[in-house]
Amino acid sequence: MSNIFSDNNQIELVSTFSELVNTDFKGEMNALCWYRNLDGDFNEIVARLHINENITEVSPEDLIALQLSEKGNIARESILNDLQLLTDFGASPSLNLLKCYDRDDEFDFISTDVYSFHVDRSPIATDTFLCTYHGAASDIISNSQAKQKILIPEIRTKLKELHDGPSEEFDNFLKENYFDLHYQADEDAEPINLGLGHLWRLAVDHPKQKVLPCIHRAPLENEGEYRLLLIC
Repeated sequence: MSNIFSDNNQIELVSTFSELVNTDFKGEMNALCWYRNLDGDFNEIVARLHINENITEVSPEDLIALQLSEKGNIARESILNDLQLLTDFGASPSLNLLKCYDRDDEFDFISTDVYSFHVDRSPIATDTFLCTYHGAASDIISNSQAKQKILIPEIRTKLKELHDGPSEEFDNFLKENYFDLHYQADEDAEPINLGLGHLWRLAVDHPKQKVLPCIHRAPLENEGEYRLLLIC
């Protein structure tokens, strides 16, 4: 197995789907990677699909209906297999053809879109699974290399000015508007790109979580190139 991620305490590499879903997060480790070198032509699949909006969900039936070459079919089988594995596990995977995500430009001092480093939160015990098959891939960052934006004094001051209510409700205001989920990377931080074809499981902030949630962000898309992303 490649050691591209193996010298990082945040990441543990696994070699099967069973290991991916059954390995417990612990200590600094809040990202699991089923490291794979997938065969097939994923670019062909992207070229044959039709994008209707900035984000188009692709169903298994959409994939099956495509007329593909042998290499395109190999890529399709990999995607269908991942969708089936996650569905059988009890997850609800979504395959998205992405032009771009919506940007948050409401405030000039804090961003709450997915291009900003952030963590996911859930009221129930769950994890985030994702795999980029084509296009730019997401980044994660060590929790020790980023700071919650609401704790940065100048940002916190502006958020207090924005808050129209009693001071004891300020923390609820931050949560309700998702400000507390976003992080600012340190100047010397070294984000880790998740690469293509690997299936990742990232820790989510929920009541039973024993580790810090994994800080991640969506990438800026490459000019003229769509992303094909599995996520749940």
